Amino acid sequence: MAKTIVVKQIGSPIRRPATQRQTLIGLGLNKMHKTRELEDTPAIRGMVRKVSHMVEIIEERD
Repeated sequence: MAKTIVVKQIGSPIRRPATQRQTLIGLGLNKMHKTRELEDTPAIRGMVRKVSHMVEIIEERD
């Protein structure tokens, strides 16, 4: 089974660049306090790092 991470949106994309809003949508996040369980890949980690001020990693699962 692949590793997964649980990501939660903690910041609003209002007054942020369009690319950051699109990155949130790509992660499956579009509302405050919404969580998603995503596969832990370098691409997902890069997306999380790009919007790190608006999301937090709650949990890492094996």
